[in-house]
Amino acid sequence: MQIITPTSVLRDWTEHDAPALVRHADNPRIAATMRDGFPSPYTISDAHRFIAMATAPGRQLFLAIEVDGEACGGIGINPLEDVHRGSAEIGYWLSGSFWGRGIITDAVRALVPVAFRQYDIVRLQACIFSNNPASIRVLEKCGFVREAVHRNAITKNGVIMDEIVYAVLR
Repeated sequence: MQIITPTSVLRDWTEHDAPALVRHADNPRIAATMRDGFPSPYTISDAHRFIAMATAPGRQLFLAIEVDGEACGGIGINPLEDVHRGSAEIGYWLSGSFWGRGIITDAVRALVPVAFRQYDIVRLQACIFSNNPASIRVLEKCGFVREAVHRNAITKNGVIMDEIVYAVLR
């Protein structure tokens, strides 16, 4: 899959992305806003493991965010299951050297219609840590609505914080 946005290209991950993935993902400031499955430090072994998962057949969609010919971030869709099967979750990250350029906003805007086309869902949600106001701004610019604040629901690096749930409906 390839999606061209005004600021980047969203595309499938490849093994050739591993060195760039390590270079851009190995940032404690990024890891601080991600679930614990996002390693810190981020090693070449982590990159190979992630790329193998991202390129394996499955329901999830994992795309690289490419800027200037190099993968410098990621965005994906995770369809939920069981009673939540009409919903999916969107997640994303971007190298700190590209922050503030509208790249993630463009990527989210481009991926929302793909999620509703590709999956049998009526709702796309994002669960944001309260220490990530930039991500909140991205979602609001993309038409997501704040639905809930789960108080003290996240523990990251020994810090307890709120989780803020945003969603957009079909």
